[in-house]
Amino acid sequence: MIKLNNIKIGKRLSLLNKNSIKEIIRFGLVGIVATGIHYLTYIFFINFINENLAFTLGYIISFCFNFILSAKFTFNSNITFKRSTGFILCHIINYTLQIFVLNLSICLGVKEAFAPIIVYFICIPINFILVRY
Repeated sequence: MIKLNNIKIGKRLSLLNKNSIKEIIRFGLVGIVATGIHYLTYIFFINFINENLAFTLGYIISFCFNFILSAKFTFNSNITFKRSTGFILCHIINYTLQIFVLNLSICLGVKEAFAPIIVYFICIPINFILVRY
């Protein structure tokens, strides 16, 4: 009987791990596309406006894309007011961190075109944890 319970627990853990891995993969796919949208928008607009405005504009555009696909594709959930509010609050925190890291990177001498890459490496893992939990 103990072995039977261990098998059941093992199957549950196995399913949990498979679901978590699939979720991380979906998060990665959505994140890659959203990050690409953000970066390309930023690169385009830094030729015309301040880097903070360009970064913010790119963030807003990619946020809209990310919001819908994260709910429907990544986490397989409905868009509700509660989830929307949580997602938005997480992204306000994430945006604040990103704009800080962007400006710090530029102040430390990183070229404007490459500063978002540093931002993404630091902030994307933090954002996943915030959005997920």
